[in-house]
Amino acid sequence: MFLLPTSLFALSLLLLACNGFSVFYIYLPGYLKSSPEPIKLLPENLSGDKTVTKLVSSVMYAVKEENPPGVLKTHLSLVKKPNFSMVPIGQASVFKPKQARLSRQILRTLGSGTKPKGFFSSKVKTFFRNSKCKSRFFMTWISPIQSLSDRELLAIESVFKSHPKACLVIVSNSLDSKKGSVVLKPFSDMGFKLIAVHPDFDYIFKNTYAETWFNRLKKGNINPGEVSLGQNLSNLLRLALLYKYGGVYLDTDVLVLKSINRLRNVISAQSINPETKNWSRLNNAVLIFDQNHPLLFKFIQEFALTFDGNRWGHNGPYLVSRVVERVTGRPGLNFTVLPPSAFYPVDWTRIRSLFQGPQNETHSNWLKLKLGQIQRQSYAIHLWNRQSKQVKVQEGSIIHHIISDCCIFCNSLKSKF
Repeated sequence: MFLLPTSLFALSLLLLACNGFSVFYIYLPGYLKSSPEPIKLLPENLSGDKTVTKLVSSVMYAVKEENPPGVLKTHLSLVKKPNFSMVPIGQASVFKPKQARLSRQILRTLGSGTKPKGFFSSKVKTFFRNSKCKSRFFMTWISPIQSLSDRELLAIESVFKSHPKACLVIVSNSLDSKKGSVVLKPFSDMGFKLIAVHPDFDYIFKNTYAETWFNRLKKGNINPGEVSLGQNLSNLLRLALLYKYGGVYLDTDVLVLKSINRLRNVISAQSINPETKNWSRLNNAVLIFDQNHPLLFKFIQEFALTFDGNRWGHNGPYLVSRVVERVTGRPGLNFTVLPPSAFYPVDWTRIRSLFQGPQNETHSNWLKLKLGQIQRQSYAIHLWNRQSKQVKVQEGSIIHHIISDCCIFCNSLKSKF
């Protein structure tokens, strides 16, 4: 009985110790049972306060931007500039081996690693050296060659119609083939400078945040998600290509209307807030940047640190929007946000209206006014393939007139789409 208080006291100390241990013990589930590889990230020589955390197992963290400065008057801005904090990007579930195999299968389908080492860099370097390009354009084509339609070929025509002395590099596995050479031969026969080249992701992503992300993807440590991995790779590829070489990136459903040689380090708004007149969303279908531009560095960094393969647009248009919103006004970035009229004169919800011919006199007058507005204000027009791919071009429509203006092989005009 005399020993009872002492026993109770010892038991209390034991319980407190266990409780304290449980408070400071944190379990982070990983994709694989083996210990995670240390991630090697490059130092960022950019001004402004920032905090970057490393990737830890299955939890990804975004860049923390503290106290973002005011907006420069030379840029369009968002309505509100929220403070950004370190938040995990939903990757808490265990990555299944089946998904890892699927990721590797998709990469094989895209053709990664099937060409000799150095093939891509050598071919592109030789092409640029021998071509004496006045400007550099890049496109990507990740689909089979059978999917290449007259619309994509017209996009290529529009580049050379406005920039006859330009060089065009199409990064594509399917077009870098005998069949691809046949498809592109009419352009080279007319003296236009273009090549299709098989992607070397390891080389293109080297010395960027994309390199570590891609290595993790190949090893099955990144969940590719439900959104097409090819689409997300295209989102990253365009950034890395411009970062490495500099130039103009275009989606294959963008028609160039006039020379853009005078534009430098620009991205365009897709939509405007009708009340504030400030941009509400940007788009990455057209990008024009110098080699090694710091904003491209931030785009690539954001992709690697916040990748989410289950949310459409998260790694594309939404990515460039949130990065620009965060860094606008910081010194040293030197870029301009153009209004939607530059590349997106019609939103995806209304693109079908440009394919319609005149229904009556009132509609005919509207078409003429809209066409004149696009011809004056726009450098290019995004056709929003998802919404307009199956829409037929009617005679007298705005698109019918635009095709006439930007085509090179115009004999089969009516069959272009």
